[in-house]
Amino acid sequence: MTLGAFIDLGVPLPWLTENLRALPLSGFELTARDVAYNGIHAKKVDVAASGHVHRNYADIRRLIEKSPLPSDVRRTAAAIFARLAEAEAGVHGCRPEEVHFHEIGGVDSIVDVVGAALCLHYMGITRVAASPVPTGSGFVDCSHGRLPIPAPATAALLKGIPIRESDAAFELTTPTGAAIVAVLAQGFGPIPAMTLKGIGYGAGSRNLEPGPNLLRLLVGEPALSALEGSEQERIFIVETGIDDMNPELYGHMMERLFEAGALDVCWIPIHMKKNRPGTLLQALCAPDRLNALVQCILTETTSLGVRHYEAGRRVLPREIVTVETRFGPIPVKRVRRPGNAACHVPEYEVCRRIAIERNLPLREVYDTVLREANPGRPDPV
Repeated sequence: MTLGAFIDLGVPLPWLTENLRALPLSGFELTARDVAYNGIHAKKVDVAASGHVHRNYADIRRLIEKSPLPSDVRRTAAAIFARLAEAEAGVHGCRPEEVHFHEIGGVDSIVDVVGAALCLHYMGITRVAASPVPTGSGFVDCSHGRLPIPAPATAALLKGIPIRESDAAFELTTPTGAAIVAVLAQGFGPIPAMTLKGIGYGAGSRNLEPGPNLLRLLVGEPALSALEGSEQERIFIVETGIDDMNPELYGHMMERLFEAGALDVCWIPIHMKKNRPGTLLQALCAPDRLNALVQCILTETTSLGVRHYEAGRRVLPREIVTVETRFGPIPVKRVRRPGNAACHVPEYEVCRRIAIERNLPLREVYDTVLREANPGRPDPV
């Protein structure tokens, strides 16, 4: 389905076939045909292979590393198979090097993975985002017998990735598909802001009710915004209202939230039911830290419930650099403003330490570092 969507977007099938033949594989044929599911035109790609060879992870890694494919294609394909090997090793209780692939070690799966990497290279795609992954439901028959959906390897590959329920009693995401999206996608959620340039549909082997059984790829250019140069991220906002907790515990609670991975924590005065004065605890976190923050709040506070919802945010690129000041070398935060203008922001804890060590007012230390780290900038007020 991935290859079908890319071919529908414009990747030439002869180009893809020619580059795949650079692999030391034999006996396969790549074909594409037009289909229509629920009235939507799509490309259905088939890989016809003669015979079936069971390969282990080491075999496939050598096959990719020794190929004459572009370096970025080799890196991407190798990363996908490494992710597959780690998942299979976890399921079967062995080392990744010992994993013996069955279905995944066949020519068709190698063509799927390397082909996806080649298509990314052809189209010059530099960033991938995905929706939550549908897994399907029911059972699937494979070389290990009948397994629940998602199959154990698929479930392992989707750890840390949003998934969603589906009424379809079929396997909608295979281990190979899960590995591809796990490696390629840098974020999951709503469609990112972009200027849409192309749409491709890849078809599954059969249409499913209510359907359509299609993979859709949207390709575009990042939308420019007032904060040109900023980076877009998906985060979660976690919050709860508290009106019956000892205020002495709030400081400890904030420390625990930061330890659990919070990006920021706020205490906001509110009025709650029965006109009680209370506090809204609001914390920000990356998607993979959501459960840790929820657990922390429900353990450390008197709250009986927590709200959480996904949001987007834009952040300016920043890094820690060292600058020379009258206090010696000082680490500061370099922030790039719109228009590629850089400024240096003092780190509070560093300035506080200097102020205590030298018995100086904290504001004097902060303003001095700010001024000397940003020569030519107006003095702070």
